[in-house]
Amino acid sequence: MPESAPKPELLRSLGRLVRGLSALFWGLPFSLVVCIQTARTDTLHSLGAFPPLIVTTWLYVGLWQLGAFHPQERVWQWALDRCKFLALINLGLSPFIYWWNQMPDQPFFSTVVTILAFSGLLFLDHLNVVLARLTAMLPDEALRLETNHFTQLNRYLVLLILLASLLLAVLNRHPAWLPAFLELPFLRAEGSHWLLVFLVLLPLAMTMALIWKIKEMILESVFGGPPNPVHG
Repeated sequence: MPESAPKPELLRSLGRLVRGLSALFWGLPFSLVVCIQTARTDTLHSLGAFPPLIVTTWLYVGLWQLGAFHPQERVWQWALDRCKFLALINLGLSPFIYWWNQMPDQPFFSTVVTILAFSGLLFLDHLNVVLARLTAMLPDEALRLETNHFTQLNRYLVLLILLASLLLAVLNRHPAWLPAFLELPFLRAEGSHWLLVFLVLLPLAMTMALIWKIKEMILESVFGGPPNPVHG
């Protein structure tokens, strides 16, 4: 417990910060699953374009909640605004996932979904910047160092995934350029989609772990909350 009680304004901003981090923690995996299900299966067909709209709105609201913390810090708010801008792009493009599922041969829908995929990766990259900026304002030095280390690693991984996506897109457009000994199923159009989803799971999982640690640190050091039962 802190030696003196925090000001009510600070408590309110920290409360919104914790709610925003919780929304991001749960929203990230739900967004990935819902968007893939909408794009690749008919499981959510009866709900139309609403599922991807809901999960992308969920992420935007989570980021919006973070903005109540230290609104006077321009570097922090600038990083947050860029991430919110990408979240807004994802929100606006998300209905095209459903429309592409219904009309996969429509080039316009395919192009928009591709743009959405790249925007989603950029969102994950900028979210790591936001986490690094956030821990720079928190008193836990160990958490700050750990966050800086893993956010840098995550950003390198996202960059590699972006480069791999571009390479696979070129090879799928010009299959003759692929050497015969590399003609593997997962390098073809259908398999490459699942390969990229598999690759993005690592930076996504590490980002979620960082979000959870930051949230737990705030709850335990500021609000004096008990340890989460997941951690014993």
